[in-house]
Amino acid sequence: MASKREVEKQRKKSSIIDAAEQLFFSKGYEQATMDDLRAAAHLSKRTLYVYFTSKEQIYFEIMIRGYKKLIALLDEAPQTASVIERLRHMADTFYQFSKMYPQYFSAIFSYENRTTDFTQSVPDPSKEECYALGEVVLGKFTALLQQGKDEGVLQIDQDVTLTAMILWSSMSGVLRTAKLKKNYLENDHAISPESLINQAFVLMMRSIRNNSGGSLK
Repeated sequence: MASKREVEKQRKKSSIIDAAEQLFFSKGYEQATMDDLRAAAHLSKRTLYVYFTSKEQIYFEIMIRGYKKLIALLDEAPQTASVIERLRHMADTFYQFSKMYPQYFSAIFSYENRTTDFTQSVPDPSKEECYALGEVVLGKFTALLQQGKDEGVLQIDQDVTLTAMILWSSMSGVLRTAKLKKNYLENDHAISPESLINQAFVLMMRSIRNNSGGSLK
């Protein structure tokens, strides 16, 4: 059982991350400073640095929260469904995550695409936990592809992890377009974000599906 001191330390740390979320999401990560965060969290600079050494470290903590929510959604997939159905559920879940938690989605996407500039070193625990959670997500996708290959549903002639990386990168681009270009898709081309994701999924699965693997609809 955690000591009273440890509980208070975790409570304080969580409250700082809460304040950082509001600050980063409203002002923007690049524009926000540690002094801004100190004021938002109502802390002295010395106290803030006891818990976090840089805003980069706090950004990783925010992504950790986002990854945990995403993984919880992915874990809701019915385990008795077919590989194709579970892959479709995964694609749909990513889009639902972007709608339910748009700020976490943006935080993770910005880091994965390096639109966020990290210039300082980040303590290993924060970075490593964030990376580990990202690998959990990729691992779920890779495991499904491996299962599909083993069952003969998917025809994957190259390394399964490499295939997962390629498909992951492709779907990330589609999700970004569906999320950021919603009005353009609907108003200029009469394409819903859901339709874009669905057709992208069909095209991607066709590239690796065994001809006898069943319907993608």
